[in-house]
Amino acid sequence: MYADDHSPPHLHLVAPDFHVLVRLSDLRVIAGESRRAQIAEALAWVHTHQESLTLRWVELNKRG
Repeated sequence: MYADDHSPPHLHLVAPDFHVLVRLSDLRVIAGESRRAQIAEALAWVHTHQESLTLRWVELNKRG
């Protein structure tokens, strides 16, 4: 997750063989490509922490 990033609220999943952006509202890949199995563990963690991650994204990306 990066500060002052573009909408929609999302996070970056990065590994040696992929880089994807995942929308926080529904955990869908919105950019990049990977096999679901490659990101399954990360998505499970994100799902568990989805609310706090969304709040953090808003905090980091306040436009003012």
